[in-house]
Amino acid sequence: MHQLLLNRDIYTEFLIKRVPLTKNFLWISTADIKDLHVQTDAGFEPFLAVLASLVERGVSVRLIHAKEPGPRFREDFDQYASLATSDLFERVLCPRVHTKAIVIDGKQAFVGSANLTGAGIGAKGEHKRNFEAGFLFDDQAQIDQLMDWIDSLYLGQHCHDCKRREFCPDPIIDRFD
Repeated sequence: MHQLLLNRDIYTEFLIKRVPLTKNFLWISTADIKDLHVQTDAGFEPFLAVLASLVERGVSVRLIHAKEPGPRFREDFDQYASLATSDLFERVLCPRVHTKAIVIDGKQAFVGSANLTGAGIGAKGEHKRNFEAGFLFDDQAQIDQLMDWIDSLYLGQHCHDCKRREFCPDPIIDRFD
């Protein structure tokens, strides 16, 4: 499968239909992260509720983002104790990350322009959302390559040679040294 998703289809065909079905792990890489809401059985909820539900089911969630989330995101985050206390939820910040990618169970992935924001990949209405494009795919060789690359970012393999260290509020490599 190699499917182009445009605009709201990213939300409906990937974020809503596929992400909640994650069984083992979910990796998310985004430049910007904001107060993203999604439609669930309970109505519109913060996407963090979906992530918390996954963690509570035993799914490992890894989130890499480039800048500090906004105040609404932080307020929502504080409502989900499982995200703050579980070893299954991992989050790192790297100001150089501009990649927008989501990998589900190492079996399917989305790579595109949409940040993890309401206007990018969330439930915003047609006339309020950004114009976004991306690809959903399940080619195992490509997914393996993407996962190796995301893993190298997450583990801070680029930190030693990074020339932007003065802009990094929490260097990843400091967690592993």
